[in-house]
Amino acid sequence: MRVATWNVNSIRARVGRVTDWLVREDIDVLAMQEIKCKETQFPFEPFAEAGYEVELHGLNQWNGVAFASRLPMEDLTVGFEGVPGFGKPDENGALPAEARALGVTVNGVRLWSLYVPNGRDLENAHYTYKLEWLKQLAVDTRKWIAEYPEQPLALMGDFNIAPLDTDVWDLAAFEGSTHISPLERAAFAEFEALGLADVVRPLVPTGYTYWDYKQLRFPRNEGMRIDFIMGSPAFQQLVSDARIDRNERKGDAPSDHVPVVVDLELDTEDDDDRPMIFG
Repeated sequence: MRVATWNVNSIRARVGRVTDWLVREDIDVLAMQEIKCKETQFPFEPFAEAGYEVELHGLNQWNGVAFASRLPMEDLTVGFEGVPGFGKPDENGALPAEARALGVTVNGVRLWSLYVPNGRDLENAHYTYKLEWLKQLAVDTRKWIAEYPEQPLALMGDFNIAPLDTDVWDLAAFEGSTHISPLERAAFAEFEALGLADVVRPLVPTGYTYWDYKQLRFPRNEGMRIDFIMGSPAFQQLVSDARIDRNERKGDAPSDHVPVVVDLELDTEDDDDRPMIFG
């Protein structure tokens, strides 16, 4: 099973590019982030024509996560327990939820499409929100692993964190900013402490997944590695190959992120003991 994650930066602006890539690269399941639309605005038809079903969580023109799959999706889960909100509180003091997390199960593999808050800057309330969001995700991840230790699990998406110094083109350029701060990196390391691992890095040790549109960042290869597939031990055992599709940053109107892809070796052989109804 070929699984991928991609921050598409507006699916309505890039639907043709995404569906063409899905078919060309023989992708079974794609986790998308920043779809930037509600369900009533999502371009379902091109995906259906390409052979993909879509599940999504989108509330407005910002954020939004989705899955496109040509295999059956089960156990749809919107958000996770304890997920914090952000913005102006309602009359009861509750902060509005954002569309940043969606879970599905495909062929027994539990997959999450995640769009971690950006953080904006170290003094911004969004930075505190980002850290709390990651903290609650880790709490729930610990529960998931404890309850279903044998089920392969992957947290996929735009983490908005560069965990290693080599994951940014120039560390000095990021001094005093988000994405590389000690607290963000500690939050990322918490998932590794739970047993999750970046399943792509052992096979693709170098390379970026994001290049800003400004200042010719892509031609200069001034990028960041902030999109990850973090797999549980059961998921890690299934991975046979991985890649970062850098070419998708080229051409007309690309996203500023590129797809990250893994191949899984699943035991999908027919059960020889099932009843033979017809000869």
